[in-house]
Amino acid sequence: MRNGSVQSRPFFKVLIANRGEIALRVMRSARKLGLGVVAVYSDADRDAMHVRQADQAVRIGEALPAQSYLNIPAIMAAAKASGADAVHPGYGFLAENEAFAQACKDAGLVFIGPSPQAIESMGNKAGAKEIMKKAGVPCVPGYQGADQGDEIMLTEARKIGFPVMIKAVAGGGGRGMRLVTDAAAFPDALRSARSEAKAAFGDPTVILERAIQNPRHIEIQVFGDSHGNAIHLGERDCSVQRRHQKLIEEAPSPAVTPELRARMGEVAVAAVKALRYEGAGTLEFLLDPSGDFYFMEMNTRLQVEHPVTEAVTGLDLVELQLRVARGEPLPLKQQDVRFAGHAIEVRLCSEDAAQDFMPQSGRMAHWEVPDGIRVEHALQSGTEIPPFYDSMIAKVISHGATREEARGRLIVGLEQLVALGVTTNQAFLMSCLRHPGFARGEATTAFIGAHRDELLAPSGNAAFDIALAGLLLYVTNPQAPPWRRGRSLAATFPLPGKMELAGHVHELEVTRERDGSYSVITDGRQDRFEIDQLDSGAIRFRNDGVMDSAKFLRDGDGLYLQHRGVPLAITDLTFAAPKAAASNGGDGKVRAAMNGRVVAVLVKPGDRVTAGQPVLTLEAMKMEHVHKAGIDGVIAAIDVAEGEQVTTGKIVAEIGAA
Repeated sequence: MRNGSVQSRPFFKVLIANRGEIALRVMRSARKLGLGVVAVYSDADRDAMHVRQADQAVRIGEALPAQSYLNIPAIMAAAKASGADAVHPGYGFLAENEAFAQACKDAGLVFIGPSPQAIESMGNKAGAKEIMKKAGVPCVPGYQGADQGDEIMLTEARKIGFPVMIKAVAGGGGRGMRLVTDAAAFPDALRSARSEAKAAFGDPTVILERAIQNPRHIEIQVFGDSHGNAIHLGERDCSVQRRHQKLIEEAPSPAVTPELRARMGEVAVAAVKALRYEGAGTLEFLLDPSGDFYFMEMNTRLQVEHPVTEAVTGLDLVELQLRVARGEPLPLKQQDVRFAGHAIEVRLCSEDAAQDFMPQSGRMAHWEVPDGIRVEHALQSGTEIPPFYDSMIAKVISHGATREEARGRLIVGLEQLVALGVTTNQAFLMSCLRHPGFARGEATTAFIGAHRDELLAPSGNAAFDIALAGLLLYVTNPQAPPWRRGRSLAATFPLPGKMELAGHVHELEVTRERDGSYSVITDGRQDRFEIDQLDSGAIRFRNDGVMDSAKFLRDGDGLYLQHRGVPLAITDLTFAAPKAAASNGGDGKVRAAMNGRVVAVLVKPGDRVTAGQPVLTLEAMKMEHVHKAGIDGVIAAIDVAEGEQVTTGKIVAEIGAA
C-alpha cells in the first residue's frame, strides 16, 4: 500500500530466524525499540550464546541447515509456539527466500524484509538482470538462457569469450561461482558450480558472465519504505576476496569520487523505486579500471558488512529495518544523509589461509576481544565451532577520521584480539591490512591472488616466535621445576626438546641460568629471556632490553601461542613416537581434510587415476573442497558414500599400485 492507504503493522515480539552473531546483532536493535526477542536453534547450537541471551528459544531440528535453519515449517511452528508476531531473517539462510517471506505473510507474521515478489524478482540472477536492463542499469554481458545443456553452455561461453564467470542463478556469498580461464577447464568447473549451487540453494541452474578483469567490487546500500520513499547510504568497497567471498570491506571506497557516488546512487535508487521495494537492500556492481560500472546482482537483505555503513552514517540499519517493517516512513531524506570519516571491517574466519582457506571446526579454547573497537561475535572461551555453518566467526570493525587512522586502529585491534584453539585467518587479515597495495587503496578483486605469497609469508618475528614457543614449552611442562622470579641455586644444564610448527620440526635446547634467566637455542639461534610474570594463560618477559607479552594455552602436548597478533599452534614432539605414515595421500590413502559432508564421489573402484586427479568432493561450512589422488594407481576402495558426514583425517578412498 502507498501514501494515504498505508497501514501500520505493529509487532511486539520478533523471532530471529538465524544464529550466532547475526542473531545477537538483531536482538540488540530490537531491544532498543522495546521488542521481545525469540531465538531458534539446532542441536549443534543448543548452548550457543544467541540462545542464552534471547527471551525465549525454540529448538527447530538437527545440526544440518536443511534440517534446522532452512526448515520453514519448523520455524513457523517456533513462531507460533513462542507467540512471536514478526520474523527477522538475519542476513543469511532464509533471508532471500521468497517462499519463507510468503509463509510468514500467510501465517499473519510481519516479515522484516521486502515483499515475496521483490525477493523473487531479484533472487534470480537472470531475471534480475533483465529487470535492471529495462530500468537502464548497465549489466555485465553474458548468457541467462533457459537451455542449460552442457554443449550449449560451452558454446555460449566461447561466444562471450574466456575468461568467463559461472554463477548460480539463485546464489550468493560466492557459492556456486567459478572463474574459468579456458574451454578445457569449463566442463569440470560447470559440474562443480552446479553441485555447489544445488547443495546450497536447491537449484543447480547457472548463468554465464564475461569476467571483468581486475575490477573493484562496489555495492550501494539502499532503503525503501511503504510510502514510496527511497534513499541510498553510499557505497562499500568489498574487493578483497578469497573464493569469491569477501574478507575486507570499507566505506567509502578509495576509488569512488563524489561524482561517481552520486551516479551509482542515482541508479540504485531508481531501481528501488521501480521495484516498489521496502526495507534494506544492496545493489552490487563491478567497477572496471576505466570507471565504468556494471550491475551484478541485488541482495534483498542486510549485508554482513553493514557495520561500516553504520559507522560512517551514524545510523542503525537494523533499527531502520524494524521501523520500515512497522509501516513507518524512512526518518530521513537523501539530502539528510551525512558521511563522516572512514570505516573498515574484516571477517574473522575459522579457516587455514595457508591451506587454500580450508575451513576449521573445533573448540575455541580461549577467546578475548579488545576494548575500544567494535567486534560482532557470539563466542566465549570454550565455544564449539561446528562444521555445519559458515566459517565466519566474528567481524572486527574500525572507524577513524581518515582511512589511514581506521586502518591503523584495525591492525592494533587484531593484534589484541585473542583466538586460540581453532585456526583462524587473523594473521592473514593483518598481512592484508599492512600490505602497501592495500594501504594505498589499490586493492581490486585480484588482490589476494596477485599477492598471495607475500600475504602468507611468515612474519618478521617468526624466528623469535619459535624461541618463545620453546621457552613456553619448557616453563609450562608439568614435569619442569615451577617458575620463580629471581636467581636460582640449582645446577644448570640444558634440556633438549623438539617441536612442530606449521609443518616444520624444530630442535631446541632450553637452559635455566643461575641468574634466573632462560637461554633458548632453536635452529642454531640463541635467545635469552627474563620472565617478569607467568600466569595460566599469559607471560610477560624481557628480551634484549625490551619488555613484551604474549597469550598462550597449554593443552597436553599442544601449545597455542599468540604474540603480536599472530596465533601459532605448536606440538611438543620431545617424547613423541615417529609418525607412522604421511597424511597427504602419498601412502595411497585419501583422507578428509576437514569435517564435512560427502557431496560427490568422482571415481569408482577399479578406476585408474593419476596424482592430482579429483576423486571426491566434500562440503564444509558452505564451501566445496575437492580431494585429489596423491599417487598414480588404481582405486582399490571407496570408504564413504555420498551424503555421509565425515571427520578430519578419515580415510575416504584408497589407491593401490597400478
